[in-house]
Amino acid sequence: MKKTNILAMGAMLALSCAAYAQDHAEHPHWGYQGKGDPAHWAELDAANTACKLSKEQSPIDIEERNAKKAPLAPLAFNYAAGPAEMINNGHTVQINLPPGSVLKAGDDSANLLQFHFHTPSEEKINGVNYPMVAHFVHKSADGKLSVVAVLFKEGAENKTLAPVFDALPAEGKPVQLASFNPVDVLPANHAYFKFMGSLTTPPCSDGVRWQVLRTPVELSKKQLAEFHKLYKMNARPVQPLNGRVVEVSE
Repeated sequence: MKKTNILAMGAMLALSCAAYAQDHAEHPHWGYQGKGDPAHWAELDAANTACKLSKEQSPIDIEERNAKKAPLAPLAFNYAAGPAEMINNGHTVQINLPPGSVLKAGDDSANLLQFHFHTPSEEKINGVNYPMVAHFVHKSADGKLSVVAVLFKEGAENKTLAPVFDALPAEGKPVQLASFNPVDVLPANHAYFKFMGSLTTPPCSDGVRWQVLRTPVELSKKQLAEFHKLYKMNARPVQPLNGRVVEVSE
């Protein structure tokens, strides 16, 4: 590995550990069960009021028959291979990625920061959850967030994610991946649903652009079981649509 990559990963590790410690110090109570479950997120911290008051919360139940066909810009995943870091932040397993991977949709572009997993899928399609979903989180130059959701169905082993599921980290103990290309996680078909929503974890900030890929990818029963050893359920329930329009690419 080049010296510059080693230095970059060292800096990334320091930032992630600091963020992990800060999150647990400042926001120690939210979760998916008990008194800190999603129904109570807004009560835990004044910063979480959007969890209750916002009218464009995520996730949602996407009803295909009601999605509006639209000439949506194709999603161009200009992702690059590089060193990555896995961290178990107490809520999910997250893969932090170095700069250089960009999502483009028409004139819009955003840098890929990380992706993480929820089980079952937070999004429903026609009222049904998938076993798991990965959320790819991007940030544009003006600070706007754009999330791409990749749904997983049970099937063959996912070889791209084998290094991830073979070495899922203990909480607060990062694991380094020498090289990982996030584009290999995506399905070949990039047709998608689009809607405006929010973060699915506190503080539930809205104004997030969501793109849910229509084609799921496969993950083996064993790989799902490995994740379930850490998190049996870490999904926020679906939220009211409140009149929002869900578009689907033609």
